[in-house]
Amino acid sequence: MSTPIVIAKKTSDTTQDIVLHSQFANRHGLIAGATGTGKTVTLKVLAESFSRIGVPVFLADAKGDVSSIAKAGSSNAKFDERIKSLGINAVPFAASPTIFWDLFGEQGHPIRTTISEIGPLLLAQMLNLNETQEGVLSAVFRIADDQGLLLIDFKDLKSMLTHVSEHAAELKAEYGNLSPASLGAIQRNLLALGDQGADRFFGEPSLDIMDFIQTDPNGHGYINLLAADKLMNTPKLYATFLLWMLSELFEKLPEVGDMDKPKLVFFFDEAHLLFDNASPALQEKIQQVVRLIRSKGVGIYFVTQSPLDIPENVLGQLGNRVQHALRAFTPKDQKAVKTAADTFRANPTFKVDEAITELAVGEALISCLDEQGTPQIVERGMVMPPYSAFNPITLDERKALMAQSIVAGVYDQIVDRDSAFEMLQRKVSENEQQLVALQVATEQAKQLEQMQKEQAKFQANMEKQQNKDQERLEKLQAKEEEKAAAARAKITQDVLGTFAKSAARSLGGSTGQKLVRGLLGSLFGGR
Repeated sequence: MSTPIVIAKKTSDTTQDIVLHSQFANRHGLIAGATGTGKTVTLKVLAESFSRIGVPVFLADAKGDVSSIAKAGSSNAKFDERIKSLGINAVPFAASPTIFWDLFGEQGHPIRTTISEIGPLLLAQMLNLNETQEGVLSAVFRIADDQGLLLIDFKDLKSMLTHVSEHAAELKAEYGNLSPASLGAIQRNLLALGDQGADRFFGEPSLDIMDFIQTDPNGHGYINLLAADKLMNTPKLYATFLLWMLSELFEKLPEVGDMDKPKLVFFFDEAHLLFDNASPALQEKIQQVVRLIRSKGVGIYFVTQSPLDIPENVLGQLGNRVQHALRAFTPKDQKAVKTAADTFRANPTFKVDEAITELAVGEALISCLDEQGTPQIVERGMVMPPYSAFNPITLDERKALMAQSIVAGVYDQIVDRDSAFEMLQRKVSENEQQLVALQVATEQAKQLEQMQKEQAKFQANMEKQQNKDQERLEKLQAKEEEKAAAARAKITQDVLGTFAKSAARSLGGSTGQKLVRGLLGSLFGGR
């Protein structure tokens, strides 16, 4: 059964309540108004009211003052005067069950997601890439999927970009031209985003978005409070993070249609950051998520200064509106006042555009959907007081609440499992080892070849030396033989000479003479 949530009392008659029906709280809403007009109090009143009826809430604390929602309020003279003007005797001060979150892990439990889960479209928006660079980034994601490389954290994506850059020529045939200029631009923007602290947003354990949808033992919905004061300095990261959460909820929650109360309500403070400088593709995705997520039982409430901060096709989907005072000092301010007035169903008792500039602090023009889902006539009302404190909680109080949180210890320690960085490092290491082994083998082959050459040279030299030695030996032998022959010849000659002399002497004697004569006589006829 639908529960009426009292937002305010009519200014003209404080006995009449202005209510928001929980059945239509998932039809989204807008809280707008200039700085200091009471938007934060209205935000707290709505968040506390949803929590009390068992609806979990997520809201971003842009200035740090919403943390007071975790602490019970107390009475003071000014507060008592306020509730008296509303015809209220007393307020049951109470703290709301609160879980503190922080993307940077400093003022709350860290929120992380993986590179793969956030995807190339949202990451391209975070990196402020152009269409060509976005296409290259999508190809990098596809290559990682095809090669079984998990993209979890910053170093995984950086390693993947380096890997693709080094192998762009090999990958071109299958994945198209992977321009070095585009890869370089992605790497530079990634480094810049990391310097802003975004590297702590990527990693594990990644957030289970269903942890936002929990109730305490009393049946009150937990208020998930995101510390966003530092996050506001990086609006791209803030906007992308919020859109990622909505996308995760849209994918994980089943279709439920209209319920008695929402499953979860989101409050997006500084909502203009979600739309400023968003690419057409991203704006289309935002509009699609806002339009379709209400069927999952999720209500989205944008908190901003002017309705002009919200695109018209989104503004037209916001059924519940609380408009605080606007100033009309400039033509742009006057246009904002007219836009705000035109979005309300007119009330014949006052002029809406005039009333917007006359509203007091804590007063607002309010129009919610009635029990039939039709926008009500706009009413001028005084916003109800919150049950929580007005002053932010201290750092020690925050730490104490975090220590008692139902998610304490779940996300605090980073888990760095095997992913693209480690896989590519191993591949590089293996390649280096193979290269070293190849170099060693090549060097060994060179050394072996050199040794073989030296051995062959040595062998040739040895053979040459042996040949020379053999030749010298042969020459020596020849000389020796020649000498021996000469010696033998001399000996023979000496023998013959001796013999000849001996013979001559014999011939000189009578016997010799007889022999000669006999010889000569035979020759000359015996004469």
